[in-house]
Amino acid sequence: MAEKKEQPDASKDEPEQIVDPWRVVTTSEKGVDYDKLIRQFGSERIDDAMLKRFEEVTGHKPHRFLRRGIFFSHRELKNILDLYEAKKPFFLYTGRGPSSSSMHVGHLIPFIFTKWLQDVFDVPLVVQMTDDEKFLWRELETPDVARNLAYENAKDIISCGFHRDKTFIFSNIDYISSCAAFYKNMLKVEKLVTFNQVRGIFGFNESDAIGKISFPAIQATPSFSNSFPEIFGEAADVPCLIPCAIDQDPYFRMTRDVAPKLNYLKPALIHSTFFPALQGAQTKMSASDKTSSIFLTDTQEEIKNKINRYAYSGGGSTEAEHREKGGDCDVDISYQYLTFFLEDDDRLAKIKEEYSSGRMMTGELKRELVVVLQSLIGDIQEKRRAVTDDIRRHFMTPRKLNHKA
Repeated sequence: MAEKKEQPDASKDEPEQIVDPWRVVTTSEKGVDYDKLIRQFGSERIDDAMLKRFEEVTGHKPHRFLRRGIFFSHRELKNILDLYEAKKPFFLYTGRGPSSSSMHVGHLIPFIFTKWLQDVFDVPLVVQMTDDEKFLWRELETPDVARNLAYENAKDIISCGFHRDKTFIFSNIDYISSCAAFYKNMLKVEKLVTFNQVRGIFGFNESDAIGKISFPAIQATPSFSNSFPEIFGEAADVPCLIPCAIDQDPYFRMTRDVAPKLNYLKPALIHSTFFPALQGAQTKMSASDKTSSIFLTDTQEEIKNKINRYAYSGGGSTEAEHREKGGDCDVDISYQYLTFFLEDDDRLAKIKEEYSSGRMMTGELKRELVVVLQSLIGDIQEKRRAVTDDIRRHFMTPRKLNHKA
């Protein structure tokens, strides 16, 4: 059955927004209208009943990303919870497009959450490094340059703490050339999707390189368990859950349309909101703009300076105005970042109350964030120093993973 497709609401009264795998733009300083995006994409919101079901089935309090609506939308998450309750296997699939040698804090969001899901469900994970995509879309001189970026980013991902015997990280450039099963599934998807379909979904045109037009089939292929014979053998019936930002959903709407035609299972998805740039929530961050985010290679002093200099403030223009009217947490970037990274719900609520009332100044709020991010990034940097080339190769070697049969 085809996925529900709805056209964007064309109301002139609503801020214009564009969300696709390459662009996230909105005219609203509060960022993307996610309710509108749910209507447009035809997904389902993660509501209180779903969170309650999650806790009942897993025995775990929902992650702060779920509690705070950061992972806010899904497709068939209920099916995954039913499988787990019935003690039936499934696997996780997420990915990274390696566009620079270092990831930034926004890139951490799906990996922090996926690591938690791996721990909670005790299931295998595949991580697709789309180095081929970055070669096609960006001005990288050779595929080898893109692949080397994938290797560097893989070390960052490993530093998030993924289980070495339950995680396979793969470069598309490496794996497609060596795995016939993966390539055969790619071909099957490519045969079933027309140029008109990908043009409608992704906006491709006659001037685009043919590699771009065929790439969606590559991103679809890890959704199917028999694409990984070293892990699942020939089994094509192991379901998949994909944690990703919602701008990646068009790839998997296409995948879910194609899957039944191949007698494969549709992947389930759980979508996150976007992590805003330091300068504000109207666009997502760019790895090419070093002032738009905090990078995992930034020093403690650089973290402090970037937040103090670039983090968009929702506070008053003067101290007197701020004391009188308070700060706007809906647009203040320091507060928004704390919703992602501060674990303590009570402390977060207290900060919101103090800042909104004007009792906490912008400088104090920024100091709260500096402490949190210096600790987070310092910990990741320490772990990354321990990731040798041999460890990276282990994670990127096709092999049997420790998972429930």
